[in-house]
Amino acid sequence: MDTLTCHGQQSDGHLVYSREKLLSLQTMGRNGFFHPIPAELRRRRRGCRAGVKVKARLAAKRWKYKPSVPSIVMGNVNCLTNKTDELAALVRTDKTFRECSLLCLSETWLTQNIPDAIVDLPGFTTVRADRECGRSGKSKGGGLALFINNRWCNQGHVTVKEIVRDRDIELLAVGLRPYYIPREFSHAIAVVVYIPPRAHAETACDVIHSTIARLQTQHPDAFIAVSGDFNHVILDSTLPDFHQFVSCPTRKNRTLDLLYANVREAYTATPLPPLGKSDHNLVLLLPQYKAQIQRQSTTKRSFRKWSPEAAEALRDCFECTDWSVLQGAHGEDIEGVTHCTTDYLNFCMDVVVPIKRVRCFPNNKPWITSNVKDILNRKKRAFKEGDRDELKRIQVELKVQLREAKEEYRRKVEQKLQHNNMREVWDGMKTITGCKKKGSITGEGDAGRANQLNLFFNRFDTPAPTTSDGPLHTHTMSITSPNSTTSDCRPPPPPPSTPMDSSTPLPTTITKDQVSRELRRLHTRKAVGPDRVCPRMLKACSAELGEPLQHVFNLNLQLGRVPMLWKTSCLIPVPKKKHPREPGDFRPVALTSHIMKTFERLLLHVLRPQVHLALDPLQFGYQEKVGVEDAILYLLHRAHSHLDRESGAVRIAFFDFSSAFNTIRPLLLRDKLTEMRVDPLLVTWITDYLTERQQYVRLKGCTSDTVVSSTGAPQGTVLSPVLFTLYTSYFQHNSGLCHVQKYSDDTAIVGCIKDGREGEYRSLVEDFVRWCRSNHLQLNSSKTKEMVVDFRRKKPHLLPVSIEGVDVEVVRTYKYLGLQLDDKLDWTANMEALYRKGQSRLYFLRRLGSFNICKKLLQMFYQSVVASVLFYAVVCWGGSSRRRDAGRMDRLVRSAGSVVGTELDSLVTVAERRTLDKLLSILDNTHHPLHDTFTRQRSVFSGRLLSQSSSTNRLKNSFVPLAIRLYNSSQ
Repeated sequence: MDTLTCHGQQSDGHLVYSREKLLSLQTMGRNGFFHPIPAELRRRRRGCRAGVKVKARLAAKRWKYKPSVPSIVMGNVNCLTNKTDELAALVRTDKTFRECSLLCLSETWLTQNIPDAIVDLPGFTTVRADRECGRSGKSKGGGLALFINNRWCNQGHVTVKEIVRDRDIELLAVGLRPYYIPREFSHAIAVVVYIPPRAHAETACDVIHSTIARLQTQHPDAFIAVSGDFNHVILDSTLPDFHQFVSCPTRKNRTLDLLYANVREAYTATPLPPLGKSDHNLVLLLPQYKAQIQRQSTTKRSFRKWSPEAAEALRDCFECTDWSVLQGAHGEDIEGVTHCTTDYLNFCMDVVVPIKRVRCFPNNKPWITSNVKDILNRKKRAFKEGDRDELKRIQVELKVQLREAKEEYRRKVEQKLQHNNMREVWDGMKTITGCKKKGSITGEGDAGRANQLNLFFNRFDTPAPTTSDGPLHTHTMSITSPNSTTSDCRPPPPPPSTPMDSSTPLPTTITKDQVSRELRRLHTRKAVGPDRVCPRMLKACSAELGEPLQHVFNLNLQLGRVPMLWKTSCLIPVPKKKHPREPGDFRPVALTSHIMKTFERLLLHVLRPQVHLALDPLQFGYQEKVGVEDAILYLLHRAHSHLDRESGAVRIAFFDFSSAFNTIRPLLLRDKLTEMRVDPLLVTWITDYLTERQQYVRLKGCTSDTVVSSTGAPQGTVLSPVLFTLYTSYFQHNSGLCHVQKYSDDTAIVGCIKDGREGEYRSLVEDFVRWCRSNHLQLNSSKTKEMVVDFRRKKPHLLPVSIEGVDVEVVRTYKYLGLQLDDKLDWTANMEALYRKGQSRLYFLRRLGSFNICKKLLQMFYQSVVASVLFYAVVCWGGSSRRRDAGRMDRLVRSAGSVVGTELDSLVTVAERRTLDKLLSILDNTHHPLHDTFTRQRSVFSGRLLSQSSSTNRLKNSFVPLAIRLYNSSQ
């Protein structure tokens, strides 16, 4: 048969093959060429595709030995020599043991007389740290062993880092470079530990801390796992940046065998039967860690390509524009003038500055250049072809190219430092260290979710509730001197020497130079507001835009109105916790117009001189030369002084407001500003600024389709903090036993209880709650806490205070302005928190040091990132800290010094220097609340500060006596 006829072809004919064509097709198929067969003639496969399941099974089998982090079986075996047969049988028959990456065994009872052949396991590499008689603290016991699966890591890539044999601890640290590890890890380090029951815990912790710190300094990118039998020792405070994963009992109902790793959510623990007659259960740690490339998807970014030529073109465009014609057509229509100016600015920017869109990969660094990517592709091709010699050669070339690329990036960062381009220097250092990576801060959802959040953030824009107690006073003012005990409910009159009459001319006109100066101060990398005006354009063209914006600003003031476009806010929900669920788990951050923020800064310079006399002297927020440290120091000094001279107690109530800035009532604030004799034009403008503010919520990928109107000052505006301090300045109290102090919306009422008389304190709390209700400030009773400091042996029963019938919870510790305060005025909890933060920041310093960055940049990074956390508000707790806690902080400082390559200042040195600086600043500031306290201690004859008498070490080591001693010694 010479021809073959195939039916099923189209109607135009049949497909006919000759014998020669069929033979030629067979030959062409061998060479890689195939004849295109029509789709209707192709064979249709039925059922599952052939070989797919087999390939999937083979791939799963291969990846069992390529986990992201090693799978571990760990436990105490109580003599391994008589359990070797059972362990070998488990490795042969149980896939849990056969497929695990590491076997970490403690208390093996192995000695140098026992050869490796006795305890070797098939398919595993053995690393031993045998016990030494008399060194483990037990007649029998000790010894460590680590078995590494050869399918997970080649035995040639196993390195013993350190072996410690001591009476208090036995430690074995092994470096491993497995066949596969995620790109964010350089290699893995397994540390096996055994701590005898009679060991000294602090000595064992010090050995572990020094060993881990040294390994992290040498290998900042390594994955580190610490396992073993810890008995009575816990490493939560020794290794605060490590996480413990064993959650099941290991010996009866106690958990003695633990595993710590420097990665969060790395393992899940499962108990296994003990080995032989050991009284410790084995524990299986299965990997749960996902590589960074799997956790983060590729993102697309859009940005404008700014260049000196584009900025010059914009300046020429705005300089040639006839703004009088553009803005004069709208007259006094403030809405029309604002929209016309904004649209023209955006039009010019869209024409001159193009937009570029790029893709960003989560695991690519700036030093992964195109040359490195080409070598990686060649390495993949060599691996697929099975050419081992070529693969080794390319691997060496890749290692050299990576080293050169990192060196080149390091030189670029150091060159930017020489040119004083500090912003790019910090960007480069944060890229190297991975510090403060900006992820997705917005929540995800659809338009319905956005509308729900929008209504939730606007929940305070409702009429204030009325009470059955009768009308509430709008203004309640309580001002007393520190030595008085009575209060006055009338507003304070201005001093006679500085009368403030409403007819006095005030500087309410904005000049062109003022506008240009504020535009030059804009931050170019801030997000744009709803008007889409870029701050970089405003800063680059500050001279050309000064006159047109001056006209708009002055028109705003003359009419006493704010354009709706400038009052519109785009709310970005920022999660307060890791996994937010409820609307209350988000914090609304408002994006507003940068032109409006510039206008607010100009008006802030006009408003401050007019209201500085009416500000609360105990308002420490947004004031000149005072801050967080001053607020805490004043509270502690009042408490220490009372507890030192009286046998009483100190009760401190910490109040929390619900969205404080959003609850400002414009009409009530208008009346307050009028009583403060603020310029009427400015009062009218502020009232309109706070009313009918439109807002909408933007989530990732969607925006709420409903725009709601609200009142108040949202977060993210310039005037919000100042207006809130003015709104709350009418409630003041400062007597000999009680006072109210504030830091923005963080309010604390401190009552010094003497002989059980707490009437003034309770009355002050009730007055404050009543005043908040009358001014429509909503207190969050669930977050309002009270702390009682009482050192008496027989503490009387104290009745709790209540907020509208709800008792305030009494707590032992409270985080106030970033510091942990406790009811013993002890700083152990605070220093524990600072130690944990310092440990995590030290990791970034080690990564920066691994790049061989110059010493100057390392010192700069240490002072800005590490020391800022370690010594936060050190003037408050530096002199009262315990020696043990101070020693732990100094160990961190020494670890940082080993990375920086120089000796750094210790805790005592930093605390004394900053305490003296704080004292000098208080003496120079006559308005500081503690200024009179120090001036009363000054000697008339010598000018020295007299030491304050104290009967307790608590007061003696507090700020005021310590600062006086340092001041006198420095004179």
